[in-house]
Amino acid sequence: MAFDSTVGGENANSYASVDEADAYHVERGNAAWAALATERKQQLLVIASDYMSEAYAAAWQGSRATAAQALDWPRSGVEAFGYEILASIIPPAVGRACAVLALKALAGPLAPDLGRVVSRQVVGPIETQYADYSPQNKRYLSVDRMLAPYMPTRNPYAARLERA
Repeated sequence: MAFDSTVGGENANSYASVDEADAYHVERGNAAWAALATERKQQLLVIASDYMSEAYAAAWQGSRATAAQALDWPRSGVEAFGYEILASIIPPAVGRACAVLALKALAGPLAPDLGRVVSRQVVGPIETQYADYSPQNKRYLSVDRMLAPYMPTRNPYAARLERA
């Protein structure tokens, strides 16, 4: 399948175009991105979009704008910053998050297979020990924060507590 960043496209496989990702990374001086060939950038954007679909699909507000679209965005019924997001666009923050994850994917899998957690390892004078109950998989806090406005604002299963 060829690279396709068409908004709402039936064959779309990226939330951001190479030009959008290039602009994002140029503004931030990310030389590693600039050094990549266009084909490699496309591959990384597809990997990032796949990760976003896997990691955030169940958390997005609203619903897909059309049944035929390949990706989760654009969406209808989404409000952010006090405004309704048009069902014909991918919010810029979603594209930026895709660009961030694409660069992170250059270093390795975004969602690697999980194995046993190392609780203690001694190699000569070097010792490694991880905290109990520490997460095994990576979290991309900057991406989570970029995308937070497009997630439900409150937990439907939580009760609000008000003091008199």
